[in-house]
Order: sequence, then C-alpha cells, then structure tokens
Amino acid sequence: MVSLIWSSWSHTESWGEGMDSAVALSALCAADVEVLASWADDEILCAHAGWVASRSSVRDFWQRQLQHPPERLIRLGAKLDGVLVGHIDLHGDGEQERELGYLIGPSDRWGQGLGGRVAAAGLGYAFTELELRSVWAEAVVANQPSVRILRSCGMRETGDGAPEAFLGVASRYLQFRITRSEWARLNSAD
Repeated sequence: MVSLIWSSWSHTESWGEGMDSAVALSALCAADVEVLASWADDEILCAHAGWVASRSSVRDFWQRQLQHPPERLIRLGAKLDGVLVGHIDLHGDGEQERELGYLIGPSDRWGQGLGGRVAAAGLGYAFTELELRSVWAEAVVANQPSVRILRSCGMRETGDGAPEAFLGVASRYLQFRITRSEWARLNSAD
C-alpha cells in the first residue's frame, strides 16, 4: 500500500498573491471520505467531472476505494494548509510510465491556481518518488482550463484521443506527455 512506502510529498510554488503554501500529497484516509462525498452536492463539479451520483453512492465509492484500492491506481489526497482540496491519480501498471489525473473540489475553489499546483505536485511525485520515465494525461478540448493546466505544467501535446462530449458539447481528448528529463529541466533551480 502506498502509505507504507511514504508519508507525504509537498510541492510549493507561487501562483499569485497568497498562494505560496505547499500542496501536500498523502494517502487518502477515512476522514477524507465525507469531504469527497460532499462534492457530489456540487452540481458544477458533477457536470464537469461527468458524475451522476448521490452523496451516499459517492461516499460508498470512496469507502470501497479505501478498503480495496485498485491495483493499477495510486490515488493521493491533495491538501493545502491541511484542508483536502483535491486528489491526483497516477494510473497504469507500468514501472516507467503512468497516466496523471487530478480533481479539485468543490468548484468554488476553481480559478485560484489549485489545479495547476495539484497537477504539478502529482508530476513531482511521479518523477521523484516513483522515478517514472514519463507521464501522460488527457484533457477534453472543450475544457480549456484543464488543457491550460497541463500545458502550464510543461506537458506537450502529443495527439488526439477519443471523441468525448463535455457539458453537452461534442469534443475530443487531447493527449499530453512529459518525460522526467523535461520535467527536471523545467524544475531545476536557476
């Protein structure tokens, strides 16, 4: 289990005034379940994430995730000043590459730079703790904030993915990738 291998990983970066606290990644715990379940009450988040579920079914989902974590998924809570503000996923069974996913909740936290900070922390964890060679991600073209986040993290567009509707708009996925050496160049001390 991930929590036996490490306790937490932090990423600090300035993203505007008052935004210089570290985003800490750590294993999700039972205390996080109710916070995650509460996001099911956020209609905007649910529409963007494609969730169609009640709070109780989301609570049940997260409880199952904690009790029986999927083998090919590392999912870490993202906390800012001790408050759960999202999570990252590193999905896949390869020892050299995984797919990055992230979610910020609730939606009233969007537009504050948290998505970029959490995604950047996920990349930092992938390259420093897991020592992956590369990380890939997808974002729906119609979800421009997510596309901008991946680009701001230094991920380069590698091609088109499958068609996908977003908020009722026909769109498609854009695929992105970053290697450990690319990430290291972007994150080296000047």
